[in-house]
Amino acid sequence: MNRTEALDLVKESIIDVIPDADVAALGPDDPFRDALEMDSLDFLSFIEVLSERAGVRIEDEDTRQLSTLSGSADFLVFHTR
Repeated sequence: MNRTEALDLVKESIIDVIPDADVAALGPDDPFRDALEMDSLDFLSFIEVLSERAGVRIEDEDTRQLSTLSGSADFLVFHTR
């Protein structure tokens, strides 16, 4: 998976959890949990959707990397090689 595909997958996964999220307004390093007012259940749902769509197992300790679009995309690119 390349970086563009990973970013698209992250954005699609966010929209699956928060359908009215304005992901276009998010900067690559903006903490989207705060920007989108995601509670812990929303974030957990995002992690589950992202994991399923990418076919990547996401461990609890990995979630710190998944707080921005850039960090999430980097994680996916690294783990889908």
